[in-house]
Amino acid sequence: MSQSMLALNNFAAAGMSALDPVERSLLERRSRTFGSGVPLFYARPLNFVRAEGVWMFDHEGRRYLDAYNNVPSVGHCHPHVVAAIARQAAQLNTHTRYLSDVVSSYAERLLGYFAAPLSRVLFTSSGTESVDLALRMAQYQTGGTGLVVTRFAYHGHSMAVAQITPAFGSGVALGAHVRTVAAPDGFRGTGPVAENFAAAVQAAIDDLERHGIGFAALVTDTLFTSDGVFADPAGFLRPAVDAVHRAGGLYVADEVQPGFGRTGSGMWGYSRHGIVPDIVVMGKPMGNGMPIAAVVTRAEILESLAAHTGYFNTFGGNTVCCAAAAAVLDVIEQESLIARAARVGGVLRSGVAALQARYPVIGDVRGAGLYLGVEIVAAADGQSPDTAAALRIVNGLRERQILISTCGAEGNVLKIRPPLQFSEENAAQLLEEIESLLRQG
Repeated sequence: MSQSMLALNNFAAAGMSALDPVERSLLERRSRTFGSGVPLFYARPLNFVRAEGVWMFDHEGRRYLDAYNNVPSVGHCHPHVVAAIARQAAQLNTHTRYLSDVVSSYAERLLGYFAAPLSRVLFTSSGTESVDLALRMAQYQTGGTGLVVTRFAYHGHSMAVAQITPAFGSGVALGAHVRTVAAPDGFRGTGPVAENFAAAVQAAIDDLERHGIGFAALVTDTLFTSDGVFADPAGFLRPAVDAVHRAGGLYVADEVQPGFGRTGSGMWGYSRHGIVPDIVVMGKPMGNGMPIAAVVTRAEILESLAAHTGYFNTFGGNTVCCAAAAAVLDVIEQESLIARAARVGGVLRSGVAALQARYPVIGDVRGAGLYLGVEIVAAADGQSPDTAAALRIVNGLRERQILISTCGAEGNVLKIRPPLQFSEENAAQLLEEIESLLRQG
């Protein structure tokens, strides 16, 4: 691991001279208020003032194709979601310690997307809060504290969750109760992905127990997105989850990035693996930018939490955010966005695979639906990560008014993760510009 995820595709102060007066003034104000620890994207940062669908517009009216932002999952400023927010904000906005048809109706509807025995939900305000709550649930249910995560995983920012987030780099220490395993990398790894990953998880559990730390849970993003996007072969997670259950632990599926139809094969990333997690956490895309997130679990796991403490979150599940989240489900259903993710994602993946056949700097193409990882490598050996080349592509696309970013421990994997309204025409534009940059070398 070469660096913190916060350093990937990051603006450096040396780029100040390239900014226009408006951008330079905003950057100076930002530095005075936020300090130096809050990074910006791209060699030349962007100042957006409005957005619509898959398009974002800067302060000079330039239009950018958004192939990166999954938070506005059903499209920036979707009118149906905007109307639902405005309607509810004009009527009532309050917390969950009062009875509310808006909140209960959304909870029932959300749970309808899960198979039994996942039948209970708690609302939070962010993915970090959801993961934090899931860790408490796992520890109360199992009596253990030991946790297993992948080596460049990102799960959130609270103190407890940062301790299971290796992607923050060496400046943020992992907990003594945490063990890391290699991501299920079918590109560089040797041997069967499923068996290798299960063996690594079992070895981590054994090490925890050997050190007197009772095992509580395996926590993974179901597309391993921060690690570099690892989706195949479908089903590879099952042996690892079986090992977790044999050891008396729980499997926590982090659906903050894969969830809500992004994979094109159902609502949740874990469904590709034929498993039912013990706890599911979700966040970012849930309210199309409104701060709502959730934890879904089995009744008995929630009862373990209730036996120790109640749960209340002032903003988690407020009526306005629940109205927004319900509207997101409306749009996913009415606009057939899961099928669209499968169709357009297939166009994108096959298009990048065609480029791979012509340009050896593309070492691997992977992902599911509208979440692609494109591994950029040294052409000489087809394996060594080429971080500089990946950044040239990302920043080259930014100059051509298209937004993507990078992921992976070396920052050499192009991360393509657009709003679900992305079209075949949008995909064709992205592919055309990527090829143009590859031709330039």
